[in-house]
Amino acid sequence: MTVATYQVEGMTCGHCVSAVTQEVGKVAGVSGVEVDLASGAVTVTSAAPVDAALIDAAVVEAGYELRGKVDLLPQVSGSSCCGSGGCH
Repeated sequence: MTVATYQVEGMTCGHCVSAVTQEVGKVAGVSGVEVDLASGAVTVTSAAPVDAALIDAAVVEAGYELRGKVDLLPQVSGSSCCGSGGCH
């Protein structure tokens, strides 16, 4: 499973979240989409990596702007790590 997080600009309400979720969810290979309105983060789950250009096109179709991919520390399945980088 692959998880990628992107920064989206312009979302201001629940309708924005729904529009982005719906359009990104249509991209081939995407199995899940989570949108955090407060931060503008869109997390995409897929079985294999999805081309960022396809995510960008979906976000634009929804009426917003993709600002880029957010690089997070990789999570190990079953890990209780919070991703803060302070784990031992």
